[in-house]
Amino acid sequence: MADNKNQPFGNTPPKKNQGGKGNNKNKFYWVWIGLLAVFIGYSLIGFDNGGEEITWGQLKEMLQKEDVDKILLVNKEYAEIYIKSDRKDQYPDLPTGPLQNTEPHYLYTIGSVDKFYENVETEQQNVAEPVYIRNVNRRNWAGETVGFILPIIILIGAWILIMRMMARNVGGGSGGQIFNIGKSKAQLFDQDTNVKITFKDVAGLEEAKIEVMEIVDFLKNPTRYTDLGGKIPKGALLVGPPGTGKTLLAKAVAGEAKVPFFSLSGSDFVEMFVGVGASRVRDLFKQAKEKAPAIVFIDEIDAIGRARGKNAMTGANDERENTLNQLLTEMDGFGTNQGVIILAATNRADVLDRALMRAGRFDRQIHVELPDMNEREMIFKVHMKPLKINKDSVSEIFLAKQTPGFSGADIANVCNEAALICARKGKTNIDKQDFMDAVDRIIGGLEKKNKIISIEEKKAIAYHEAGHASVSWLLKYAHPLVKVTIIPRGKALGAAWYLPEERQITTTEQMFDEMTSLLAGRASEEIHFGKISTGALNDLERATKQAYAMVSYFGLNEKIGNVSFYDSTGQQEFSFSKPYSEKTAETIDKEVSKLIEKAYKRAKEIITENKEKVTALGDLLLKNEVIFSDDVKAIFGEREGADYLPDSKAFLSDDTSKIIAEEEKTTQIGEGEKNKIEDKDENNKE
Repeated sequence: MADNKNQPFGNTPPKKNQGGKGNNKNKFYWVWIGLLAVFIGYSLIGFDNGGEEITWGQLKEMLQKEDVDKILLVNKEYAEIYIKSDRKDQYPDLPTGPLQNTEPHYLYTIGSVDKFYENVETEQQNVAEPVYIRNVNRRNWAGETVGFILPIIILIGAWILIMRMMARNVGGGSGGQIFNIGKSKAQLFDQDTNVKITFKDVAGLEEAKIEVMEIVDFLKNPTRYTDLGGKIPKGALLVGPPGTGKTLLAKAVAGEAKVPFFSLSGSDFVEMFVGVGASRVRDLFKQAKEKAPAIVFIDEIDAIGRARGKNAMTGANDERENTLNQLLTEMDGFGTNQGVIILAATNRADVLDRALMRAGRFDRQIHVELPDMNEREMIFKVHMKPLKINKDSVSEIFLAKQTPGFSGADIANVCNEAALICARKGKTNIDKQDFMDAVDRIIGGLEKKNKIISIEEKKAIAYHEAGHASVSWLLKYAHPLVKVTIIPRGKALGAAWYLPEERQITTTEQMFDEMTSLLAGRASEEIHFGKISTGALNDLERATKQAYAMVSYFGLNEKIGNVSFYDSTGQQEFSFSKPYSEKTAETIDKEVSKLIEKAYKRAKEIITENKEKVTALGDLLLKNEVIFSDDVKAIFGEREGADYLPDSKAFLSDDTSKIIAEEEKTTQIGEGEKNKIEDKDENNKE
């Protein structure tokens, strides 16, 4: 163990040699255990009266032969049979030894005392010298003592064991006391802790890494900033959708920073006892201040950092609010902690309390977004290093293009699934097809080739998917098609995979083309079969969300105007009143219905004009079960879409002549907010 002088962090002194105290204590326990075992064994075995157990038939024969010397009825439970001295030679199984004259020769367990007396008397009616039964009362003092003391010892031992476990676990190991439930559960990483993750293991996220690395560099080289009059940020909040690498960044900080790093989850402050959360916050900052400079990382801080309720009738959580108040005070209150930096991560920044988000507490908000194509390529390189890959058939840039909208966690899952699929096939190297199967498995779910589907249903599914593929191919702004399948996956009976363009802004025409493509499946069913089915449920849901977003959120409707009823703070979810009148709500519903109906009518017109080609594509899909973009290209030709550019009048109100061109929506809003507006599945899965 290293000398304490060489350890700049922590104040735990090296353990002194305690001599033989530990061994003596263990010997003491063994002595008591041995005495208890001897006592119990003597009580159970030592008072055994000996003698062989016999039946009534054997005892009856002994009485008739007049071999019995005496009968002792002990505690009215069993009888001790003694044989006459001159008759012992007739019983070779009798015990021999110095105690043969004092111990009973045989034992007989009785049922009814009266019946036993009667039977013995009956068998000795013709005997000259009958044997009379004598009652004896005996008490096993050792057995009774053990029976009384042993349960008490067990209860006391169980209580001591439970208290020791509580002292060891509940308090997080600090102090080793019984009532330390208010102690912090933070896990400490310092120079003595081997954290293998560094910033080199974090692919992509270049902007986020720069800001986080700056905090680490300030702790390592503070004079570089203080000489210029700069101050270290007191806190940094990592915000982004799940799986983008927020916690991974924090792990890299723990591996890079040469200062104590405390890590815990926001739910660690929550306990069933009142006041525990605030107590744990105080203890956490007390430990961090003792080891300053230090970093405290709180994962999923929204567990305790939600906005405090203003109305007591809404059922506000006082315990959670007390914990939040204590956290606010510790971060930037009257007695501010110096040298303690707070890192926190959440994917619900919109629900956090404003006091927690202000400058002076979380000075920086670091947005960790979904990776773009170049970042996905870098992430694939990191996760493909330990895999045995056929490098001639697998390209990181190809996989990056096939996985738009995937997070870092999704990419890691793709690589792992590809390895499992390769092993299932019995191959030694992972190739391109294994990765594509893994992508399909994650997006669409497990294939269900054995699912029973009638011929009519299969044909309807094929023409439904052919409608999607055809219209998306013919529309200029619809997402490019990758492949279509009618093999059931997960809950879907059929699915179409698209390769969405990674746009920063989306125009009105692009949104309307997407709606038309979504409704093309039902339109194809109606044109080919003259009826519609329930298979378009997912399409209708997504088209309706898109229409409501255009009308009420992005201000893309002439009748509603440039008004947005979207609340970016997230507080509207908990409100019982809408930010618009009933008349406006009715107008929104009408405009949404008109928009959807016009998109549906447009899809029917496109399919009607190209019915023969759509039918040919449906028949090909019905035959092969899976078709790709090359198959669609062979039927429809090059994808131009010039003949079916969206008409601006098609998505305006009937009484409006003004054409809206190049209406754009900005996507620079929080990912948590974007999830509420539109479906995040960019692969356009049904």
